[in-house]
Amino acid sequence: MDELSGPALRKVDSHTAIHEAALQEAAELTNVLHNLLLEGDKERALETAYILVEHWETRTLAHADAEEAGLYQEIAGDSPELRDRIVALTRDHELLRQLLKDAKDKLDGEGAGAEALRRFQALILVDELHNKEEMDVLPDH
Repeated sequence: MDELSGPALRKVDSHTAIHEAALQEAAELTNVLHNLLLEGDKERALETAYILVEHWETRTLAHADAEEAGLYQEIAGDSPELRDRIVALTRDHELLRQLLKDAKDKLDGEGAGAEALRRFQALILVDELHNKEEMDVLPDH
């Protein structure tokens, strides 16, 4: 099992480390994108934006898929009182997926620009809030 689907999901410290690493990388790449846009380097900005898309897909959203396929079902089954919180966490994942789709649509339609950047910044904010809530739920399991 890898870090996205193995026992690491069930240990608060390792799960937190997975989240923090992915979020830090996304924030750094988003800052690079922002700076490239400020410099007017549209070509490198577009390359960076597609790297960001890949990052969100392979790190955060792959992790989300693993959580939904195992951990969330386990928590909801073991602790029915947490089901509403699990539904909310799953909704957060859907928001992340929609924001990323919107960012990709902007990149495909108009290239790298302020609108795509806003979506990447929103992804970071939603993920920060999501991670905090998830760590409140996880210690019980």
